[in-house]
Amino acid sequence: MLDVVVIGAGPVGLAAGIEAQRRDLDTLILEKDALCNSFIGYPTRMEFFSTPELLEIGGYPFATRDYKPRREEALDYYRRVAVAEDLNINLYEAVTDLHGSDGAFTVKTEESTYETRKVVAATGFYDIPNRMDVPGEDLDKVRHYFKEPFPYALTDLAIIGAGNSAAKAALACYRHDANVTLIVRDDAIDDGVKYWIKPDLENRIEEGSIDAYFNTTVEAIEEDVLHLDTPDGPEQLDNDFVLAMTGYKPNYEFLDTLGIAVQDDEARTPVHDDEETFETNRDGLYLAGTVCGGCDTSRWFIENGRFHAEKIVDHISSTLEAEPATV
Repeated sequence: MLDVVVIGAGPVGLAAGIEAQRRDLDTLILEKDALCNSFIGYPTRMEFFSTPELLEIGGYPFATRDYKPRREEALDYYRRVAVAEDLNINLYEAVTDLHGSDGAFTVKTEESTYETRKVVAATGFYDIPNRMDVPGEDLDKVRHYFKEPFPYALTDLAIIGAGNSAAKAALACYRHDANVTLIVRDDAIDDGVKYWIKPDLENRIEEGSIDAYFNTTVEAIEEDVLHLDTPDGPEQLDNDFVLAMTGYKPNYEFLDTLGIAVQDDEARTPVHDDEETFETNRDGLYLAGTVCGGCDTSRWFIENGRFHAEKIVDHISSTLEAEPATV
């Protein structure tokens, strides 16, 4: 029987695996996709807002060429840490169910079954986009992830949203000769947009290089046009592609499968002790990292979520010492 199964091989899942393994706990990390899979979906050469030391796990220095690391450097760093620690990781193995109770869990995957005493879920929130729920949202021209600007050169591109992701995509695509229109449901660019990005975008809007509709929502999407609800009434916008930068949310269906309850609050916060143990309503099952914030995706980041690992493993170690192993 394993001591700990960690679900998710992002930075926080890796940190939890490192902490558990260093305490001589028999640990397995299960990941349904690639190592640090969320990063693979990030824009090419994306620059992190955090400095490298704030992304470090396991005490390994994160050396970068520049002041802030890029996506590719982070992917390389976390891979090297996983190899250096010789972590027990099964990639492309999705967890499908969790049975049992504290001290005697059965983790089921598409390939196998594992018996374990404790479970840590570090599943993030990047898998599921917040949908607009409008006609045409499932057309191939609509994307909820932005990778790079090249596919949108010389096209009519609508970008929906006014946060960091939307702002960076709008500027990148404009500078690669897309005809960019920003569609914002509020009356201004989000105040949370980074200080070096926000004025750049606002200046491009003011000079007319990027069109912008504020207090506006998309009512429907067709192959060559968008239907907008603007303060001046309905409008149609010629359109080739839509980047819906509307944010992301945890996989609540999967949390339900694990038996984790959700609070009736605005953020739909998963039930857990968010101060010391990070144990959920199901004894022996813990949450770690950004998933802890529910839909409040600005509460936890790598830089503060990585410290969940030590608190969780402290609690796991203390309970395992207090109770004999189940055989």
